[in-house]
Amino acid sequence: MRVLFFGAARDAVGQSEMEFKLAEKSSAAAFEQLLAAFPELRRFGRSLLFAVNQEYSTADREVNDGDELAVFPPVSGGSPETDKQENDASSAASAGNSPGSTANLAAEREHDFFELTTEPIDVGAVARRVVLSECGATVTLDGYAREWTKGRQTLYLVYEAYAPMAERELALLERAAHERFEIAHIGIVHRTGRLEIGETSVVIAVSAPHRGAAFAACEWSIRELKRTVPIWKKEIFADGEIWVAGENG
Repeated sequence: MRVLFFGAARDAVGQSEMEFKLAEKSSAAAFEQLLAAFPELRRFGRSLLFAVNQEYSTADREVNDGDELAVFPPVSGGSPETDKQENDASSAASAGNSPGSTANLAAEREHDFFELTTEPIDVGAVARRVVLSECGATVTLDGYAREWTKGRQTLYLVYEAYAPMAERELALLERAAHERFEIAHIGIVHRTGRLEIGETSVVIAVSAPHRGAAFAACEWSIRELKRTVPIWKKEIFADGEIWVAGENG
């Protein structure tokens, strides 16, 4: 079985990937076998997460030779009080008068998008991709790196993603957003790699017939992204560095 380690879990074991021979076929047994082989992972306690073939795993899931197991700490959600390193700036635009029908909006959903990129993000370009003539508002959230966190000066950030699973979780988030809110389009672009202070890390743009749904969907989407999408953030300070713990960590 192929085992991948991400974020602080990778630092703890000192490698990002290995081949591992299973003694038993259940997820719970495989996880215990890994913890026995790498006891340094036990410091994460109950917060340590596992995924099998790019899906979050339950203890009773069967695993087999040839499967891909990923081991990682909670995703990088930031502090509920301060949201740590990102300032979330939301803005409504494009006031209009034609709401359009639900059927028309559903037909347009194939234009939703969710992407990872190592390149700088053009916030305006992302927002324009979700604008529809049937809609009355577009709400855009721009999360970016700031210089100070609780009195510590940040030099830069590094974002790491378990890319195929992150894209899958973003697709699930997109579908859930449409089920929960009356929106037309949603687009999400997240940066990975090194970010300098002031650079955008994530953009979420939502268009809807009415601004209330667009605002609600945008706020819900950033919370879900921070909770479920396997992306981790390392803060490089003037006096050290840390992996940012998720909201549940």
